Amino acid sequence: MSLDTTPRAPAAPAARPAPPGPGDGRTVTGSVLNVFTHGFLLTWAALVVIPLAWCVMSAFKTNDELLSSPWSLPGALRWGNFADAWTNAEIGRYFVNTVIVVTLGTALTLAMGATVSYVVARYAFRGNRLVYFLFVVGMTFPTFLAIVPLFFIAQSLRLADSLPGLAVVYAAYNLPFAVFFLTAYFRTLPTSLSEAAFIDGCGHWGTYLRIMLPLARPGLVSVGIFVVLGQWNQYLLPLILQSSPENYVLAQGLANLAVSQGYAGNWSALFAGLTISIIPVLVVYLSFQRQIQGGMVTGALK
Repeated sequence: MSLDTTPRAPAAPAARPAPPGPGDGRTVTGSVLNVFTHGFLLTWAALVVIPLAWCVMSAFKTNDELLSSPWSLPGALRWGNFADAWTNAEIGRYFVNTVIVVTLGTALTLAMGATVSYVVARYAFRGNRLVYFLFVVGMTFPTFLAIVPLFFIAQSLRLADSLPGLAVVYAAYNLPFAVFFLTAYFRTLPTSLSEAAFIDGCGHWGTYLRIMLPLARPGLVSVGIFVVLGQWNQYLLPLILQSSPENYVLAQGLANLAVSQGYAGNWSALFAGLTISIIPVLVVYLSFQRQIQGGMVTGALK
């Protein structure tokens, strides 16, 4: 029997599928979806930016300009409107009160939230999941249902009508969100670092304060920004707990300013006060937007 040694031609490579052309259905669907997405984002951006720009523009106008041509540019930049709102309308006092309350409330929220989250995420004990889910349920509890008992509890504990008391209520109100977010973040941190710290003689508190808490800084920054924005815009809780005008925060002060300046006809001071309250929120968000996104992405990918 002889072997066939005749050289054979190499097999032709398999034909590759042609790239999708202009008439391909998937391309058309993707283009339509892309146009719809960009259109929705542009519409949303317009709904957010246009009212803010109009508010800032109106803060530099006179009352006559506001009533006669509300959509036109101001004839001159009248910075006196801001001075009038800051001093005569007492926006300055409300601004300082808000800064004090938000600073204390955010510090308490992060301190308590980080400690509870670390214990729930890194230690196994009976009732661990129950504690975690109690905080999760606390996120879904409507604030309106707690108004009456919250008022009497704050009065009995002498927390009502005081800036530190309002900061404590703010911290309790934002604690479930902080625990929910930071628990997921602490679970992503490597266990080997804490084990190495224990081997080197570092105790539980030392491991938490020196090793794990610095590693959780992106998550703390993210939670802190959300807490600051939420507490800065809070209106319902101060309305229930703060009764003295000298303890009003910005939301209460702006509400009273809207009523008083509406009757007085000084709309320029009202828009100037609104602009003063908006600027810190915009500065905080624009300054820390990368930290917010980085904290979320890091916690999701680790």
